[in-house]
Amino acid sequence: MEVYGLLGNPVGHSLSPPMHEAAYDHLGLDARYVTFEPPAEAGARAVESAGTLGVAGLNVTIPFKQDVLGAVDPDDLAARIGAVNTVDFGTDPPTGHNTDATGLVRAFEHHDVTLAGRAVVVGAGGAGRAAAFALADRGMTVDIANRTVASAEALAEDVTGAGGTATAHPLDTLGERLADADILVDATSVGMEEDRSAVPRDGLHADLAVLDAVYTPIETRLLRDAADAGARTVDGAWMLLYQGVEAFERWTGHQAPVAAMNDALRSSLEA
Repeated sequence: MEVYGLLGNPVGHSLSPPMHEAAYDHLGLDARYVTFEPPAEAGARAVESAGTLGVAGLNVTIPFKQDVLGAVDPDDLAARIGAVNTVDFGTDPPTGHNTDATGLVRAFEHHDVTLAGRAVVVGAGGAGRAAAFALADRGMTVDIANRTVASAEALAEDVTGAGGTATAHPLDTLGERLADADILVDATSVGMEEDRSAVPRDGLHADLAVLDAVYTPIETRLLRDAADAGARTVDGAWMLLYQGVEAFERWTGHQAPVAAMNDALRSSLEA
């Protein structure tokens, strides 16, 4: 039996186990997906221990995505983003990947959104970094808006230094940033606990495709506002799904049963 899992603290709320277990059941794979919750300072040691125990692959979530960089050999994208969310123990040393970035791209592609032109990314944390690099790698010009402008500036500098095109902006300029934008990604947690949006409603328009990384609730205030403006909307569960799909395919070598994984994920969200 192959064992895969999720490393984080906390992990009790995670929707990854049912999503991956559904994939194993659908393909008849002898595999299980478990969770590991080490102390906050023990992320790198936990990765090393998992490899010793024969774990085949790990997803990594808060607060360990940066901590585990030193315990793996990060691929180019993960190194540029500065965070790992997927570890493959099939190599020596184990390889670190960032499937948040590829998950975001595949979520847009699933909705037939062309990634070209200008993108606005709200937030400069882990999800914001993944989004900014993913979109810049597709040739998009990326405007990064963040409450702390210095963080947006640091991210824009990193993206530009890696060959992309990105600039930093304060949140109160979002309206003008969105005027000629093609893509909007809200990579903040605004909308998770309260029915509000970090994005001004009057900045949204019908030529936008909008992804909100928040997936609980599945329909955030931003997505409702965007739909009212005629924009194409992509809920955060699609990004969660496709980062898991990417990890599954890397680990197993099998084409992921996307529909089965999506059904399990949506059922868990409804529950």
